[in-house]
Amino acid sequence: MSEPSYLAAVRESYDTVADAYAEQVPRPADLDPLARALLGMFAETVREAGLGPLADLGCGPGYVTAHLAGLGAPVFGVDLSPRMVELARRAHPDLAFAVGSMTALGIGTGILGGILAHYSTHHTPPRELPVLYAEFHRTLAPGGLLMLAGHAGTGERTRPTRAYGGRPVSYESHLLPVEKLAELLERAGLVVTARVVQEPEKRSGRTFVTLLARKLANVQAE
Repeated sequence: MSEPSYLAAVRESYDTVADAYAEQVPRPADLDPLARALLGMFAETVREAGLGPLADLGCGPGYVTAHLAGLGAPVFGVDLSPRMVELARRAHPDLAFAVGSMTALGIGTGILGGILAHYSTHHTPPRELPVLYAEFHRTLAPGGLLMLAGHAGTGERTRPTRAYGGRPVSYESHLLPVEKLAELLERAGLVVTARVVQEPEKRSGRTFVTLLARKLANVQAE
């Protein structure tokens, strides 16, 4: 089966910007207190549940992966960009990182105790989100927890030509309403247990949302 064109665009773009991205993206210590607290809560919940490892999907250079590991979570990272994974392995040789697509993780069913998608799903076209969320559902253990964090909007689609120091990119970004994201997660069999919405700041003008969802043993995807 051929790879969707958007994945090729994301891979090529992040390979191109990886080094600049690693220099410019905020470290976990630079995040606002609420964002840091949510990551800490998530790491603790997955660790204490003991249902399986935590996958940081779209891990980039591995900064958040390393932060979660420092909090005691049994975490590994996955990214579509080989260059990002190379940088992550170089910076954090004691952690496991793999090149892969979050739409087809290549791991067994019910393996993961947790999935973190931290600002890593917005390049997925809305029509493809059911495929993505179905893979989250498949790979999570019953009772496993998903934390989905990123920008929300009203359905905007942006198509930048350059990013991170002016490097060329060809990906798109999609900013969906919080209610739509939650609905798609529920349809995939992931029960949304919490929503945290941070209203736009003047600097960014964007709404930030964190959704927590759990796979229940008796919930089947539609």
